[in-house]
Amino acid sequence: MESTESSYVSSPEAARKRSPPPPKSPTSENAEKPTYVRFLVSNAAAGSVIGKGGSTITEFQSKSGARIQLSRSHEFFPGTSDRIIMVSGAIDDILKAVELILAKLLDELNIKDNDDAEPRTKVRLIVSNSSCGSIIGKGGATIKSFIEGSQAGIKISPQDNNFYGLNDRLVTVTGTLDEQLRAVDLILSKLCEDSHYSQAMHAPFSYAATYNSMSYAPNGAGVKLPNHKKSFDMSIQEDHSNSITIGVSDEHIGLVLGRGGRNIMEISQVSGARIKISDRGDFMSGTTDRKVTITGSQRAIHQAESMILQKVANASER
Repeated sequence: MESTESSYVSSPEAARKRSPPPPKSPTSENAEKPTYVRFLVSNAAAGSVIGKGGSTITEFQSKSGARIQLSRSHEFFPGTSDRIIMVSGAIDDILKAVELILAKLLDELNIKDNDDAEPRTKVRLIVSNSSCGSIIGKGGATIKSFIEGSQAGIKISPQDNNFYGLNDRLVTVTGTLDEQLRAVDLILSKLCEDSHYSQAMHAPFSYAATYNSMSYAPNGAGVKLPNHKKSFDMSIQEDHSNSITIGVSDEHIGLVLGRGGRNIMEISQVSGARIKISDRGDFMSGTTDRKVTITGSQRAIHQAESMILQKVANASER
């Protein structure tokens, strides 16, 4: 979704020229270290990457030696209707797999262009906010060197505070297939040096809401509400706002978030409260309930809490 992006450093005029220097090779130590890259793909394009009965994705994994995973058909990156592809393995294997995937997507686009002008397309990488600094570099020096080295346009979206708990940004790489691959190589080689980056490999789709795991037994004629536990933290802050934490079962967090984070945004806007959801695995003590912290005036907290519990109760009536 183009509106979520703004340019950090835009592509120089040189990006149109066709004499790029060779890409910088990763150090041998990092070249073999398992790492990953995540990027967005439309739901329709995801089908062509998977292939009939998974044939294409199996072939790409076999050819590249990398592992390729996709978020499920209803699991989108917040603020978009795009699915997430994660490719993991050694850098060279990842680059082979990314080349196969992007070439396949290019074929699907059926771009008829002049023979002397390769089509320039976009690929949007997902990079955690904490790792973006290493790509940008001091005063933007690193990203400028990547633009010059790859001849691709590289833009980093601003941190999006509309989606609570979203700690990732989009890095849009624009160029021909070769230019994009050189840019991904440079970016990935840099990210490999960042110890924080590798930690996210085990939770690639952690913000993708899950909608298909609701199971409720009817409770007489009424509704069996989920166990929601509440803990109060009534420490008065300088803005005189209070904070409470309620527990919502892990399987129902998707209902609170909504597709692309829409529900939680709506609840926050209507109530005026700030809402924060704990990370996966961060539960209320002794439960498997995720922590939902609501901060604001007493009235805002009450309204937000009611709206959240209503979302979950509605599901149990179905």
